[in-house]
Order: sequence, then C-alpha cells, then structure tokens
Amino acid sequence: MKYAISAVTGNFGKEAIKILMKNVHRDEIVALARNVEKAEKQLPAGLDVRPFDYGNVEQMTESLQDVDKLLFVSSQPSMELPRMTQHQNVVDASRAAGVEFVVYTSFPHAETADNFLSHDHTKTEAAIKEAGLNHAFVRNNWYLENEATVLAPAAQGNPFVYAAEDGHVGWALEAEYAEGAVRVLLSKQPKEVYEFAGPRHTYAELAEALKEATGADFPVISANMADYANGLKEAGLDDATIEIVSSIQQLIKEGQLDEETNDLTAVISHPLTPLADAIKKVVK
Repeated sequence: MKYAISAVTGNFGKEAIKILMKNVHRDEIVALARNVEKAEKQLPAGLDVRPFDYGNVEQMTESLQDVDKLLFVSSQPSMELPRMTQHQNVVDASRAAGVEFVVYTSFPHAETADNFLSHDHTKTEAAIKEAGLNHAFVRNNWYLENEATVLAPAAQGNPFVYAAEDGHVGWALEAEYAEGAVRVLLSKQPKEVYEFAGPRHTYAELAEALKEATGADFPVISANMADYANGLKEAGLDDATIEIVSSIQQLIKEGQLDEETNDLTAVISHPLTPLADAIKKVVK
C-alpha cells in the first residue's frame, strides 16, 4: 500500500507526514511537494519525495502512478492560478493515475456553506464526486494558529479586539486536524464526510482562555465591524487584507463556523488539547 500526502512543505502537510510515519513503514509513504528540494531539507531523510505542482497535471499524474491513497491538502488562493483550477488539476491527475481513495481537506458544511472561503471547497467536492473517485471529505473548522496575530499581542498586554460578537468557532490545533485526516486516510471503513472541529467557543471565551494560559492582563474589546476595520487600517494592514480579515469575522458572527460535533475526537481516539494548553503552544 502506498500513501501519499500533498503540500508537505506546509504546516498541515508536515504534521500529517509525522503522524503517518508513526503508523506505516516509510517505504509506504510518498511525500508530494511543488518544491522537492525544499521538502527534502524539511522532511526526514530517506522519504520518497516527488514533484507535485498543482499547476502541472502531467507531472502530478506521473508522481501518483503507484499511489493507492492520497491525502489531498487544499491549496492557498493564488493570483497566478485560481485555486479551483489547481484543485481540478489534482482531481484530473488522481483519476488519470488510478488513485483508489482520496481524502480531501474541505470547509465546514461545504454542501450548504456560502462564503468567500467555502466556494472553492464546494466545487472541489463536486469535482471529486464527478470524477468517480472513492473519497472522504474532512471538513476542518478553524485552526487555533489562525488566531496567532490576535493571541500573541494580547499576551503582551495589547488589546484583544474582535468583531464576531457571540459567534462560535471550533478551534483546535492544526496538528490535531492533521492527525484526524491521516486517521481517515488509514481507515478501512471511512465515512464520506467528517465535520472536524474542537469544542465551540466565542472570542470572549478565547480571550479568557488566553488570560488563563499566560497570566496576562489585557482589555477585551468587542468592536463593531467598521471600528474593527479602522483598527486594522491603523495597524498598517492593506485594504485587501482588511477585507479578508473582516469577512472572516463576519462569517463567524453569522454562525458559519458554529457546530457541535465529535467527529475529530472519535477519529483520533483521544481528547483534544484543552484550549488554554493549546494557546500556550501557539503563543510560546
């Protein structure tokens, strides 16, 4: 059996490789990377590292030739090549290479979600189905590491500012989401859809957990969206980044990351890191 993981130079891919190496022999592992030289420097020596540029269908098809199961890590949006084009290329290469099973990292409730983050994931899930690939969709809620730019300054006494009001988020560490994806990759009887998330929390609760984790004292400010955007501008962020960050706060405010699920803990078979302890890992 050959197991492949894509995007192995990213944080998620590197964590997934670590977990996979604890469960199967390294001869069964294929690490896929756009930059092979970079991957070989970052990953344990002796791994089979192959080129995997999401923009090159022919190259990806060749690299997937003897792969049975693929963990397809979604790409980052790009101005050079639309993310959906990249994802369709991976789907086409997987089908051409005869990959038996694909695990795709998707967005919460992708079949009904409607926001700027979900659209490509919804289309990718549909493309995987249309290609006739056996599959499982692991729909990751939100990595706690995504909040590092809020957590780290507040831990130093700066204001903790948010605009999502009482919207809930299922924060968990990226490594825990990666472990869940690998467990699905290894599963003999996987479900089609997994809604992965940590326990639901508000930003106010996140701030309290940060105080518990660090002992820091800082003001917690629930701002309206206009004041929040102005604060980002005063902090020196460009308009495009302000739009993205504000839109994420808006979709959380609307409840698009609010869910109660035990899929992640059921798959990894152990509790998630408590929020305060997880925060310590992020702000260390």
